[in-house]
Amino acid sequence: MVDGEILTSDVKALFQASTTATVCTQLFKRGLRNQFIQGVNLVTPKAGMMIGEAFTLRNIPAREDLDGPGMFDGNTHPQRRAIEDCPPGAVLAIDCRKDRRSGALGDILVTRLADRGVAGVVTDGGMRDVVPMADFTIPVYAACPSPPASFHVHHAVDLQVPIACGDVAIFPGDILMGDGEGVVVVPRHLAVDVARDSAEQERLEHWVLQEIKMGQSIFGLYPPNDDNKKRYEAERHKG
Repeated sequence: MVDGEILTSDVKALFQASTTATVCTQLFKRGLRNQFIQGVNLVTPKAGMMIGEAFTLRNIPAREDLDGPGMFDGNTHPQRRAIEDCPPGAVLAIDCRKDRRSGALGDILVTRLADRGVAGVVTDGGMRDVVPMADFTIPVYAACPSPPASFHVHHAVDLQVPIACGDVAIFPGDILMGDGEGVVVVPRHLAVDVARDSAEQERLEHWVLQEIKMGQSIFGLYPPNDDNKKRYEAERHKG
């Protein structure tokens, strides 16, 4: 992985106290408007939140003279290497060029990732075996179910290079956070600040929501004006 630990237990806890919607807002405040991966959904509904550093796999279009079942013989194929090399706690991010005609992975390979302690999978391509995967507890995000094997459409070429996934750039070591709404990409160098400010935004919005439930108007409350900010701070410190 990329040198230096970013996802300490404290930073991870701050992300876990947030949502992808809130993280998107914090990224927007920093000028980043295209960080939410488009067109992917959680195919393992029993899984919890996904947080981890990106480990990337890049595919190009398959070619019939190179791709077929025999290409997985040996231990050098990039897709198979990704399954064995993706570190525990990382998220395997797979660039399929938004081509849904085949599955990027299936239940056997995802089971191996889960057994190795990988934090999750996200691809803008399809996913095989989504019916048995419905009971998995590892987060898996994909564009759709797609039974054909990967070699029908994809030729894996690179590990740990910048990729595109759902129209978002992912660099190795970026932080990938996924919940029930989807997956957001947090640039590595912004992760600590975004995690801190997202958790604080969640606390403020929880207070705002309680005020609205008590009949308060949204004007001056969402977003809070100076008077309501003072009330929030006073109640926060009182609690």
